[in-house]
Amino acid sequence: MTLILLEALGALLLLLLIVWWTMFSGRKKGELPGQHDASKEDTAAPRQDGKD
Repeated sequence: MTLILLEALGALLLLLLIVWWTMFSGRKKGELPGQHDASKEDTAAPRQDGKD
């Protein structure tokens, strides 16, 4: 029983490590402030000059 719990804990830690690595890899300070607000404004209005 203890071995199963240790294996489940190891799998959970591995999952958390993978999620953390994919979310914050390449960023020195994590998420940039205002990143999501700017992307919503850019995608909400289509460009008028015809370039995408």
